[in-house]
Amino acid sequence: MASRPANLTTLVSTKGQVILPKAIRDQRNWPVGTRLTVEETPEGVLLKAAPLFPATTIDEVVGILRYKGKPLSLEEMDAALSAEAKRRARR
Repeated sequence: MASRPANLTTLVSTKGQVILPKAIRDQRNWPVGTRLTVEETPEGVLLKAAPLFPATTIDEVVGILRYKGKPLSLEEMDAALSAEAKRRARR
């Protein structure tokens, strides 16, 4: 990350809005519409870019991969992967 801009200031509007200085937005690569999380800390307020996707557990992700059918052997899985790789190479 580049060096920090010197002490910049901003104002809180009557609606409670704060304009982040352009130097900060550019340094953080926060274009218009970037969602930020706001966290209160002992030192002040911390702004961070919000994650694009909600947090998930491995069980939630793996759960969508359920396979219905008889289990395949390693040899059958290898053959299926090879066949798909060859099919894609022909495109």
